[in-house]
Amino acid sequence: MKKLYTIIALSAAVIAFSQKPLDKVEPGFWWKGMKNPELQILVYGKDIANNEIELSDGVQIKDIQKVENPNYVFVTVNTNEINVPKFKINIKKGRKNIGSYVYELKQRNPNSANRESFTSKDVMYLIMPDRFANGDEKNDSSLNLTEKANRSLPNGRHGGDLRGIINNLDYIQNLGATAVWLTPVNEDNEKVYSYHGYAQTDLYKIDERYGTNEEYRELSQKLNQRNMKLVMDYVTNHWGISHWMIKDLPTKDWIHWFNGGENGFKRSNYKTTTQFDTNASEIDKRSALDGWFDTTMPDINQKNPLVLKYLTQNAIWWIEYAELGGFRVDTYPYNDKEAMAKWAKAITNEYPKFNIVGETWLNTAGQISAWQKDSKTGEAANYNSNLPSVMDFMLYGDMPKAIKEKEGWDSGMNRIYNSLSSDFLYPDINNVMVFFENHDTERWNEIFNDDPKAYKLGLTLISTVRGIPQIYYGSEVGMRGDKNKGGDADIRRDFPGGWKSDKVNAFNPSTQTLDQKEFYQFTQKLLNWRKGKEVIHTGKTKNFVPRNNVFVYFRYNENESVMVVLNNSEKEETLDLNHFDESLKGFYSGIDVISESEIVLDKSLKIPPKSSLILELKRDLGEVNILPNRKLNKNLNQ
Repeated sequence: MKKLYTIIALSAAVIAFSQKPLDKVEPGFWWKGMKNPELQILVYGKDIANNEIELSDGVQIKDIQKVENPNYVFVTVNTNEINVPKFKINIKKGRKNIGSYVYELKQRNPNSANRESFTSKDVMYLIMPDRFANGDEKNDSSLNLTEKANRSLPNGRHGGDLRGIINNLDYIQNLGATAVWLTPVNEDNEKVYSYHGYAQTDLYKIDERYGTNEEYRELSQKLNQRNMKLVMDYVTNHWGISHWMIKDLPTKDWIHWFNGGENGFKRSNYKTTTQFDTNASEIDKRSALDGWFDTTMPDINQKNPLVLKYLTQNAIWWIEYAELGGFRVDTYPYNDKEAMAKWAKAITNEYPKFNIVGETWLNTAGQISAWQKDSKTGEAANYNSNLPSVMDFMLYGDMPKAIKEKEGWDSGMNRIYNSLSSDFLYPDINNVMVFFENHDTERWNEIFNDDPKAYKLGLTLISTVRGIPQIYYGSEVGMRGDKNKGGDADIRRDFPGGWKSDKVNAFNPSTQTLDQKEFYQFTQKLLNWRKGKEVIHTGKTKNFVPRNNVFVYFRYNENESVMVVLNNSEKEETLDLNHFDESLKGFYSGIDVISESEIVLDKSLKIPPKSSLILELKRDLGEVNILPNRKLNKNLNQ
């Protein structure tokens, strides 16, 4: 380990030789009025620890921490005790001032602490920015960054950017999405594959090929003006190997090292089930948590208090600066779980309504639910994550299998029912993200060969069950991608119409192909209907065990009820409505949400093969001939 650290330190010395006495200050500014007034400022420069640090205007230093690398000093101040908007950080060698930095404490926006965040009222639209739309061709490449734009390379940078997203906000809003999750847009200066953004090299700077910090904030503000939210993809587990701090490590234990591996590398075994396995071996746990996600992604050590403070302040800085509406946190179970509980708690202490969803890629509800705040399964392991929201990977895994299968005891629609029957394990079931694909998975429309029937079944399910539905850019116009053949690049194709040279513009409904229109129109109708449906956002659920590969469930509250029918059978099925009488009492017709036609709920209901039906139930009789055992009942509770 010592030898490996020396190699990195020697290479960093060449870089540091030309550094000014004060090269970096992070965070570059802060705010007055935070609930936690303690601010730790990273001050970086060549041999800076060998000098004295003083603050101007009577500002007192609470603590100075020097580490084994003399290029770093960590200065702690109490912002409640600072009565000036700006002060200087002065670097002094004896009596001589050899460098200084003007530090600003800004005023917070009104009600910043109580900002709204994404909830089950929202539909989240996931975008990979490099592949969505090129709004500014001038920033496709940067002199300051290694990888240049080359749209002919599937794994290269294609030029999509923040301006392209801003230019298409009407499209996203009209589609019915209310929150936008971008895969990481912070600087990723790796030599290749930098478009995905998960090997970040500067946590305080937007990648120049996407735009600027100001454009990122502009995107967030323009979403907020539309009552929409920007969700940042935050990465705590790993940084890029080209990150400036990785090149010149503050401490040896800033990252996890493994003897015998090149540059300290050892790949994770990815078995994060060891986090809650009371019988797991220590070697397997360490391999999962401390192993690197990939060769270019050193594993960050959150157990180091300086690391945890850095990550916490950086997260809060982006929330405050960019006016964010939430976080999605990458590879959540790969982090040190005790440290991450502190991280999540620090953020939600500052912003009580702020939502954070963790990527909890596990296969069972027991494992996934343990990561949600106040979980009983987590409590059994003496752990509370403080993490508000988790991702329902169990439902995600079951959905394509279910729709491909014929009905059996645990197959077909019974697979979906069995998955949802585990809801009791979650302390906040409405705050669970539901999805059938994302940027890491096979495209749904590839799995089902662009079959609109399969798409409608899947979208109906995630849009009407409990939780927060998330859709992946382009699926709403039938986009495909075969991960097995083309790798990750194929499931991250360019959105048609995002580049001037594109022959088809799917952003404009009038220029969509006929196939694109069928996907788009169904999505737009369903998601816009969902926007105003409190019964879907927070209503109760009643499931009926599937019969003949047909799954029926109801979402209801004191004011309304919605009946959802998913017919996964290859033939038309006839439902005996008497079977659902406990949920249909008092309702004698329903409005089909998609067609807007009224359907009489008499003796039976015919459902076409491989189709879905969403009915807003109505109580008025009209001219309906009622079954003798379905008398009008005006009392909702009977």
